[in-house]
Amino acid sequence: MDDTAPFHDLIGLTVDEWRDGFARLALVVDRRHHNRSGVLHGGVLLSLIDQAGGYSGLFCTVPGHVRRAVTVDLNTHFTGQVTEGRITAEGRVVTAGNSIFFTRTEVFGPDGKLVAFGSGTHRWRSGSNKPEGVPADSPLR
Repeated sequence: MDDTAPFHDLIGLTVDEWRDGFARLALVVDRRHHNRSGVLHGGVLLSLIDQAGGYSGLFCTVPGHVRRAVTVDLNTHFTGQVTEGRITAEGRVVTAGNSIFFTRTEVFGPDGKLVAFGSGTHRWRSGSNKPEGVPADSPLR
C-alpha cells in the first residue's frame, strides 16, 4: 500500500488512517503554511480537502498495487482560521460509479473545530476503480 506522495513531503502531510471509503490526513501548521495575514493559507486547506477526498477512494487491497485518480471538480468552504497546531482532514466517499467517485471532506483545527469543508468529484484512472488496483509500475492511463 503506497501512502506517500512527493507533494505530501513538500507540505508535511501525513496519512493517519486509510481504509476503504475513508482517509484521515494530518498536517502540523507552521509559519511556512501561513499567508501574508499570518494564518493558514486557504490553498493548504484546499489541498487537504483534495488529498483526503481523493485518498478516500483509493485504498488498495493488494500489497504492491495502487489505485490512482484525477480530480475533476473541487468545492471548498472556509469556516475558521488556524495559525498553529495539528489539523486533520477526514475524507469520505459519498457514492461511486464505474469511473467516477464523489467525496465529502471536513478539516478540523487543533481544538477540534471545523475550519473548512468541501466536496470533490474524482475520476479513477484505468483499472483503479477495482479495490485490488493495478501494479505500482503500471503506466498511467
